[in-house]
Amino acid sequence: MPESFDVHDHRHQMKQLNKSSDTELYENRDGLGCPVCSAEFTRLFVLRGGGKQFPENDGARFCLLNQDAVYLFRH
Repeated sequence: MPESFDVHDHRHQMKQLNKSSDTELYENRDGLGCPVCSAEFTRLFVLRGGGKQFPENDGARFCLLNQDAVYLFRH
């Protein structure tokens, strides 16, 4: 079972790159581990809205965590 993850608990370890009404994008600046697989992640995308379209995948590995929102951890 994945660990829970709260952005507010880790905000001092990440840099917010972008924020809109339903999305947030952060850079991992302190080597935080992914709560799904424990590997360090580079970026965290948070979606609180209904859906979001992404450009074509470049083959990078990612993990998803579904809690109060959808968290995408790109490695």
